[in-house]
Amino acid sequence: MKEEAWSPEICACAHCGLPVEGCADEVLYCCSGCELAAQIVSEAGVEAWYAERESAAPRPERRTLPSLPIEKMPDGTASLSFRVQGIRCSSCVWLVERVLEATPGVSHVRVSYGTGRAELAFDPETVGSDTLLQRVQQLGYQPAPLGAEAPRDDSLLVRLGVSVFLAANIMLMAVSLYLGWLNALDAVPAALFRWASLLLSVPLALWAAEPFHSGAWRALKSGHLHMDLPISLAVTVLFLHGCWATFQGSEGYLDSLAMLVTLLLAGRVLDQRGRRAATQAAATLASSTPSRARALVDGQPVEMPAKELRPGMKVILSLGEELAADGIVLQGSGMVRTAQLTGESRPLPITVGQTLLAGSSLVQGNLVLRVERAGEQTRLAQMAQGLLQANDRPQAPDVMDRIAPWFTAGTLAVAALTAIGSALAGVPVLPPLIAVLVVACPCALSLARPLCSAVGLGRAADNGLLARSGDALLALDGVDVVVLDKTGTLTEGTPAVTQAEDHILRLAAGIERASIHPVAHAVLAACQERGIAIPLGTALCETPGFGMDGRVDGQAVRVQQDGPGRLMVYVDEQAAGCIHLKDRLRPEAAQTLAALQALGPQVQMLTGDHGDIAQEIAAQAGISQVFARATPEQKAAHIRGLQAQNKRVLFIGDGVNDGLALAQADVAVAMSTGAGSSVMVADCVIAWPSLAPLLAGMQAARAAKQATQKNLRRSIAYNILAVSAAAFGLVNPLVAAILMPLSSGMVLLGAARVRSQRQSS
Repeated sequence: MKEEAWSPEICACAHCGLPVEGCADEVLYCCSGCELAAQIVSEAGVEAWYAERESAAPRPERRTLPSLPIEKMPDGTASLSFRVQGIRCSSCVWLVERVLEATPGVSHVRVSYGTGRAELAFDPETVGSDTLLQRVQQLGYQPAPLGAEAPRDDSLLVRLGVSVFLAANIMLMAVSLYLGWLNALDAVPAALFRWASLLLSVPLALWAAEPFHSGAWRALKSGHLHMDLPISLAVTVLFLHGCWATFQGSEGYLDSLAMLVTLLLAGRVLDQRGRRAATQAAATLASSTPSRARALVDGQPVEMPAKELRPGMKVILSLGEELAADGIVLQGSGMVRTAQLTGESRPLPITVGQTLLAGSSLVQGNLVLRVERAGEQTRLAQMAQGLLQANDRPQAPDVMDRIAPWFTAGTLAVAALTAIGSALAGVPVLPPLIAVLVVACPCALSLARPLCSAVGLGRAADNGLLARSGDALLALDGVDVVVLDKTGTLTEGTPAVTQAEDHILRLAAGIERASIHPVAHAVLAACQERGIAIPLGTALCETPGFGMDGRVDGQAVRVQQDGPGRLMVYVDEQAAGCIHLKDRLRPEAAQTLAALQALGPQVQMLTGDHGDIAQEIAAQAGISQVFARATPEQKAAHIRGLQAQNKRVLFIGDGVNDGLALAQADVAVAMSTGAGSSVMVADCVIAWPSLAPLLAGMQAARAAKQATQKNLRRSIAYNILAVSAAAFGLVNPLVAAILMPLSSGMVLLGAARVRSQRQSS
């Protein structure tokens, strides 16, 4: 008997889904990489991932592993941060975390779905970093440095663009058909318009609306009701009805389908952009740092990449150039523009001893600076990095997440009852059923929050407050107590001369001009304000913690500390005069805090400074409740005490010692000029050296929240009335198609109010 030739079946790789030849009863892999990945998954004990995953994993590829910096921790463990490229869904995050957690030596794993950032803590004696990165790569994902940002996913934007084009054409033909009812449009062009509309609606219903279909399917598989379910059902019913009606030569209401998909995609795009507004603003700020710098090497200027700069190196900054690192001015003077960093549009004077931040541009003069912080250590980079990490934190549940199951269940129940009632009454079922699904479209509810939040985020950012998300911004409204640190928050954070005679100030400046101590900065700044020419001191000698000695005008001059906020100047060993210094209140602080208290919250000062100094600053700022000499632990405990009284607390700080309080507070706000650790734990960052952005942010949050609540109330009222009318046959699909965009128009008008307040503020 002749043996039949074996004909292989076309199957899918069990790991990546790539088509392979084989037998459907076998577990097949397209390559050894996928087989190894499956083995790793099995060894980690997470085989269930294959049944639960939302999409196939990327195919493993062998690439050169990136060289990543490893941070050694005091307890002997190591920390590694990198970006996982290729993540497609939340199950990808789950898989990577479970596999790495199952690796011996790994104590902590965290992967962000939003940004792909992975953070590992491991024992370097047990497992190496290369082994960990290889395991990620063998699963089909690619580890990359944090600076190598993954390409932004613009698929929703592309779908929206195509939908707008298709919807515009479908609606033009629909208008012709509707007007043709009055003018007896000829049968041939009417049929042509119907068939053309159907052809254009195919990519709308199947491709553009795919995110809603996949979301509905995932919700059904997980046993949850989601807002995508009625959307997907409405799109499906509308499309099937459009097909049936086109074959029958009647109206298919495909313009309703086009409008539905386009508006919902617009809402998704706005929500996506709004949630990342703060991160994008910080990334734009960080990208303003120049990529190259001119360093002094053996006394000669050498151009080099900015990433090669190291602390202690000297760099030259000439007219029109931007600084590539944080540094202290050693020689020269001039005017700098720091608008991108501080919002100050006017050029500011800079001279010897002052600190200049990366991203500042020189508009007058020439400078030589000593690099203090470079690369990822600059304040600009720390701010951007801190906001990126803050964006990885879990988001608070959205109000729509709570409404969605009830709205979905209600819509489906009304639609089912409408269909049953129409059938029992002996009237056509499809028209009222479609009218209910279309008129009850949840796009108005879905658009309400992202639209208002996006506008609010923009308003706050324009005024100097960067919120990590719409949730973080809206949390500013409704706080009961605002607690502020003193130094660097309420005050400018640096001492300033409050009292001194000009000739004493001149002598001190001649000695202090070579020092980088904050006191020296204050003395030089006071001379500049008074127009005092600074003499050239010689034989200078600085004794840390004591003072400085030297010669000015041929006289021996000594400047030394004489108690808090007091400098004594000696000439030829005789006391010549005294200079008084004090940390000054920010110029706008009192006015801002008065306006802040008018919004409702109480204001308190919580500081580690001495009581008399704290009371003096508090009196100037108009604060009645002051808590001084508080340790970092006591600051956090104070906030916990307020929270125990059911009060929502907002804390503003800038120092390393504020980290515990910022983490404890309901809303954490950091000054961008403060410690990097404070920025990292903050919900919002004040980008300008001022408290005014906080007030603007709270006003933006209040306007956005009020607009959101009004939009939700209007949308719910509209849905109740419109769905009831449609269920009783008072609204046909054509009227429903007209009402549906009007409901979304209400939301757009509500968001426009926030925008108009933004423009007028």
